[in-house]
Amino acid sequence: MTRTLWIDAAGWPATIDQTRLPFERITLRLSSAQACFDAIRSMQVRGAPLIGAVGAYGLALALRDGASDAALAQAVDWLASARPTAVNLRWALERVRQRVQDAAPGRRAELAWHEAGVLCDEDVDCNARIGEYGAELLLALPRAAAAAPRPASAERPLQVLTHCNAGRIATVDHGTALAPIYRLHEAGIAVHVWVDETRPRNQGALLTAWELAERGVPHTVIVDNAGGLLMRRGQVDAVIVGCDRVAANGDVANKIGTYLKALAAHDNDVPFYVACPVSTIDAGTPDGDAIPIEERDAREVTEMLGRAPDGRLLPVRIVPGDSAAANPAFDVTPARLVNALITEHGVCEASLPAITQLLAKVGR
Repeated sequence: MTRTLWIDAAGWPATIDQTRLPFERITLRLSSAQACFDAIRSMQVRGAPLIGAVGAYGLALALRDGASDAALAQAVDWLASARPTAVNLRWALERVRQRVQDAAPGRRAELAWHEAGVLCDEDVDCNARIGEYGAELLLALPRAAAAAPRPASAERPLQVLTHCNAGRIATVDHGTALAPIYRLHEAGIAVHVWVDETRPRNQGALLTAWELAERGVPHTVIVDNAGGLLMRRGQVDAVIVGCDRVAANGDVANKIGTYLKALAAHDNDVPFYVACPVSTIDAGTPDGDAIPIEERDAREVTEMLGRAPDGRLLPVRIVPGDSAAANPAFDVTPARLVNALITEHGVCEASLPAITQLLAKVGR
């Protein structure tokens, strides 16, 4: 598989429509700023680093239609509103804005397009380094007493549990939480992944399982509420997740259900790691209480998408028609439950002093 975001033969940004995976692989052409906005909002593209990259191209396309100071500011705010919790989107848009704001309006679209490409290249390198640091960290862990089902003669695999999808299709390439797993697998080190289904949109069952299968990584899909039992039984060596925002104090916003995994990990002395680029750290957000939590359409809870025997993808209602449904898309895991942040600049404690030092080191 090539990069998740590429420039097609016609010169347009293109990506995979993730709402159709794993049943269909459909290329989504992003030929306008509106197409980029809609793809982010509908979660045809998702994952904090990837939506940042798509947002950057969206801004470049918007500037082709108007590049005045007012148009630039309006486009940045509009695109950022597509997914308010993920800080990478705003970060990418602000980075492109800073790159073009001092240029003549006639040059802004071209400069923005170039900056979006640079951002994509940097994301690939960044995630590769997250994979290196994360693999070293996981290799240093003692193996849990119990194991996943395997042939009696096989080496005891490292057991990792992950939530949602923080793999290569959540980024331009490599992924964040899955990058260390891919690196270990490619090095011939036995690893097995417990994949949370991740309701309500089932990104684990649909996307993470698809990715791991494509790469030949042994894995088992589990219901969201099984993680605590597996940890209590000693079948998990570590939990590793991605995230959409890290507050200045180390609190982490990620897909709904992450907090419960962190609580279970803490209660069972299982290390809980968050893999993220430094761009996901928001120094302007003091703590998790200040992170906006996106509320999505209730139909994501009341309906499930599945493949019918005839091959059609059909939504099926699973909740009584007269029942209300709430759908917060994210929750916040307190820093005290996070053993470490795995970034492209190394492993960092999830605390205000450590994060402040890290940001100073990288010039932010």
